[in-house]
Amino acid sequence: MRAIVPPGAVARRLSVLVLMLPLLTACQNSPATAGRYSTGGDPSDDPCARVVSAIGYADLLLEPRGAEEAQNFESAVLGRLAEARGVTLQYGPALPPSLAPAVRALETSTSGLSRADVPRERQVRLLREYRAAAEQIRTGCA
Repeated sequence: MRAIVPPGAVARRLSVLVLMLPLLTACQNSPATAGRYSTGGDPSDDPCARVVSAIGYADLLLEPRGAEEAQNFESAVLGRLAEARGVTLQYGPALPPSLAPAVRALETSTSGLSRADVPRERQVRLLREYRAAAEQIRTGCA
């Protein structure tokens, strides 16, 4: 038995495929595979401005220095620290070479700080490490 295809069905299917093609090709160049880890960035952006801005954005939800024990590591905090990590992964290599150790320390600390399954004791320690690295980057970019 042969299926009866209504008039225009082939044209509709073809137009859907044509409309989906850009989406399918865009997925092949996703940010992670293209070296982009953060949103809204442009390769021509000033690396210091981008990283320092991401640090400042995360800092808005952090307890003051010295009060790390009181920090609530809620989802919003983890998300902002994850964004700081992404921006640092993307722009950190373009920071002045003297900041390379601080960039690595920030990447390492935010790797743990952006996950909810890290024990609190370790989160507090990583937050202190993050703060030291962030301060070095701020100072070095000033």
